[in-house]
Amino acid sequence: MSYEMILYDKTDGIATITFNRLSKRNAISVQMRDEIISALEDSAEDETIRVIIITGGNEIFCAGADIKSPPTPKTMWDKSSPKRTYSYYHLIEDIGKPVIAAIAGYCLGGGLEMASTCDIRIAADNALLGDAHAKIGLIGGGGSTQRITRLIGVAKAKELIFSGEPIVAIEAEKIGLVNKVVPTADLQNEALKLARLYKARSPMVLKLSKYAIDAAAEMNLAQGLDYEAKCATIITMTEDYKEGRQAFLEKRKPVFTGK
Repeated sequence: MSYEMILYDKTDGIATITFNRLSKRNAISVQMRDEIISALEDSAEDETIRVIIITGGNEIFCAGADIKSPPTPKTMWDKSSPKRTYSYYHLIEDIGKPVIAAIAGYCLGGGLEMASTCDIRIAADNALLGDAHAKIGLIGGGGSTQRITRLIGVAKAKELIFSGEPIVAIEAEKIGLVNKVVPTADLQNEALKLARLYKARSPMVLKLSKYAIDAAAEMNLAQGLDYEAKCATIITMTEDYKEGRQAFLEKRKPVFTGK
């Protein structure tokens, strides 16, 4: 697939999806949505890719959906369609690889919904994050009431969603909406630095750890512990497990293959 609304790069095991509609504040149109889905699916299927970065560059992450081409009730609720309006949010969560959001400038509405599906969120100090749906008479249909609540708790989620007003990056870090705040000029390098760190780990360990952590919100403790134990058992059957043990004994860095 050719890309117009995004830039898609795969270098040294790291895929980077960069939104490329700066004149529209990186608002997500139907075409842009489909290009994002295509890039995510390619990243998921490419075994050489270990980590994915999603960013809008150092000016604007994403101001939300393009209101000139809004979703209709049919596209919002057609769960049988692989290209349904919010399918890429679920896709980000389902990909068995770490997904890092590198956020600068506006991260609003659908942009924040997308960021909240990522595993790690790094924010530039110029970032403004908020759920702006209420300001234009909407409710977020891409998971804002669900994922944001799980990230920051009921009280803070209501405060953010009811007002529709954005908060600055440092406040977002305080309430757990983002993991880390860095100078704007350092944002992309910090995301790459973290991606390279994750790339050095066993892909299977990261995949099962991601699934187990996400499942924790849906299970009681006993169920979660059982799920984790099963994941740990699976890991002991992998070549990466043998390589990790051998590297420890030989006092060297392990070289994981994902097998």
